[in-house]
Amino acid sequence: MEVMMLLVYDQPGVMQRVMGEFNRKRINVETIVVGKCEIPDRARIVLSITDKEKALNVLEHMRALQEVIECDLVDHSRHEAYALLSSKEGLCRVTGSVQEVEAIVSKSQPEKYIQAMNAI
Repeated sequence: MEVMMLLVYDQPGVMQRVMGEFNRKRINVETIVVGKCEIPDRARIVLSITDKEKALNVLEHMRALQEVIECDLVDHSRHEAYALLSSKEGLCRVTGSVQEVEAIVSKSQPEKYIQAMNAI
C-alpha cells in the first residue's frame, strides 16, 4: 500500500479536481483523510493506494494541478506517523516513529489532537 500526502489550497472544487485525476487514471483510493492544516488557507489530503506503479504515475499528475502545492509518497521504511497537536501557540507537526509520536501525544490532551498514521 502506498500513502500519498498532498498540501492543497483550501478552496471549493479542489477535492473534485484531485479525485478527478484518480478517476481518469482508473485508480481506486483505499482510504482518504482530509483536513485543514497549520498553514492558513491550506489543507492536507492523505490517500492510500494499493498499486505502487499507479501511485507513482498519478503523483506527477497531482504535481501538475494548480491547486496542489506539494505532493509526495510517504516513505514506509521510516514508519512515519504525523500528528497535529493543539497548543496555546497554535498547531505543530510531530514526526517520528509511531512509538515516539504516541509518547508525545499521551503527554498532551488527547481530545485536542488529530492524528493521521499510515498503516503498514
